[in-house]
Amino acid sequence: MTIIITDDDVKRLLPMADCIEAMRTAFRDFANGVAVNRPRMRYLAQHPDPERKYLANVHVGAVPSYGIACVRAGSQIIKPPSAAVDRRLYENPKAFNWGIVILYSIETAEPLALMHEFQLSGMRVGATTGAAVDAIARKDAATLGLFGTGKQAHAALEAIACVRPVKRVNVYSPSAEHRAAFVRDMARDGIDVVAVTDAKAAVAGADIVCCATTSMKPVFDGDWLEDGQLVVSIANSDVTNKRSEVDRRTYERASAVIVNDWETVVDNDQTELLDPIKDGVIRQDQVHELGDLLTGEVTITQPPRGNGDGVIYFKNNSGLAIQFAAAGGIVYKKAMAQANNKTIPTEWLGSDLTSYYQAGFRPSP
Repeated sequence: MTIIITDDDVKRLLPMADCIEAMRTAFRDFANGVAVNRPRMRYLAQHPDPERKYLANVHVGAVPSYGIACVRAGSQIIKPPSAAVDRRLYENPKAFNWGIVILYSIETAEPLALMHEFQLSGMRVGATTGAAVDAIARKDAATLGLFGTGKQAHAALEAIACVRPVKRVNVYSPSAEHRAAFVRDMARDGIDVVAVTDAKAAVAGADIVCCATTSMKPVFDGDWLEDGQLVVSIANSDVTNKRSEVDRRTYERASAVIVNDWETVVDNDQTELLDPIKDGVIRQDQVHELGDLLTGEVTITQPPRGNGDGVIYFKNNSGLAIQFAAAGGIVYKKAMAQANNKTIPTEWLGSDLTSYYQAGFRPSP
């Protein structure tokens, strides 16, 4: 049988610490040539309403350490950015996210699970940030400047607090209502979550500055950064959309830039990084992949504050299928151990080739 893994299952079965460890394994395997990942593919198609578009978001890859290959297929209706609203709006007619992840067995090629993507999508971004922060940040990093108050910001704070002794979070969003709600939602013992009323206050004094927004444009001025800070962002361009949460000045001040996957930078035409390299603002040999840090091939550590060494910038530059395969493998194993009862016959998802096999043929799909 093939099981159905819901968002609620992911919440119940996947602690953030486990998701971070899954990201470490996936990116180490990727760096070592064991995991397989193709750059994400996105496209827009015409919608009956000229003010809307159909958006597809597809990832494919495999992590043999977990025995899982996967296809992530996102399906959305969007309203593109306009002069009135400077960000992409997701407007499915029904209040549902229709994205799904298919988990396949590397051993048998059978579909093991159909998994909701929504909950895991936010977690794996935050967990990847957590893995990067753990590899780079000073051990005593305790102050977080956070931009954003949505799902991604919640996951980023949870992940960073898993790997560093965060004591204070200065959170900024243009919406005072969203800031207040975030403070209420994320209040916890030992962490002082404070809503700040301007972007500069989120940057000031932070050990880590993390951007987790839907913004199309930079959310702070790179001149506000202080030497020795670690900067993180999650907004990136692709062939359907140009966006960046940091400005050119941030690249100028960066002694190193870390990305998830260089091939995706090129394939997705992430001009916010490619153009500074082309213009000589930063050299390509200053850009490294996260997997190389996690394997020890490259060592980059956050310098002391105020010593003139600039900043380190982790550009969490793309979703990768290996993130879904690794974390999905953990959830699948736990769900099976708990006798998950949401199942469908696996045969419904394949074509019966018994007669071909009996005749000695092995036809290709």
